[in-house]
Amino acid sequence: QVQLVESGGGLVQAGDSLRLSCATSGGTMRWLAWFRQAPGKERQFVAAMGWTGTTRYHADDVKGRFSISRDNAKKQFSLEMNNLKPEDTATYFCAAGNPITSAVRDPANYRDWGQGTQVTVSS
Repeated sequence: QVQLVESGGGLVQAGDSLRLSCATSGGTMRWLAWFRQAPGKERQFVAAMGWTGTTRYHADDVKGRFSISRDNAKKQFSLEMNNLKPEDTATYFCAAGNPITSAVRDPANYRDWGQGTQVTVSS
């Protein structure tokens, strides 16, 4: 089992940037990912990265603005978010799991989750 702890959320204005981090411990999984969930909505895929860091996917609505990356020395992975929009407001969760490549966007395929960090973007 992988333990995950997020940090870096906050309140920002539209156009600002934020960096979310997820510290990992306890094991390894094939995929590391970020999801987000707004009130009253389903958990939504944001980005995923293979454990080696060579394969990365981003949701269409964040492509070009968000970037997932990892720091092996610090045992953490991050989500760099630029040009934030009010519609990016949500609780962001990091996750680890072993989905097949075609299923990395489905949150049901991830076993381990962080506690979530709130990102609020004002207009």
